[in-house]
Amino acid sequence: MQWQTPHQPEGAKPAAVVETDLDKVEAAFVDGFIAAPDPTSFLRLARVPFEILRDGTSLKLLRVEIDALTDVGSLTPHLGGVTFRYDPLPSNFISRRRRLRFVYFDGASLKPLTYAELREIE
Repeated sequence: MQWQTPHQPEGAKPAAVVETDLDKVEAAFVDGFIAAPDPTSFLRLARVPFEILRDGTSLKLLRVEIDALTDVGSLTPHLGGVTFRYDPLPSNFISRRRRLRFVYFDGASLKPLTYAELREIE
């Protein structure tokens, strides 16, 4: 990988910056949030906004959702895709993960945002 930045034509927009290891940052956030004795202060420390102005609409943070997901089976479609085969997974193939969402209210409905979506808002 070269260290140089290629020259861009006049007026070109810079390439989007991809945050490295965002999944690890999100996992650390989940662990810290669960253990935090004061969740509100933890959110402030993590710079999670309690109010956001997005597309001209004011969003207000209502809750932080952390779901624990465990995949214990798999589906394989049969030829033609109308039916499927179900197989329970052996223990070494079981996957566990957490899903983090920030639920905001816009005055009419709930707007769940992922950690990555929240980080993109300026």
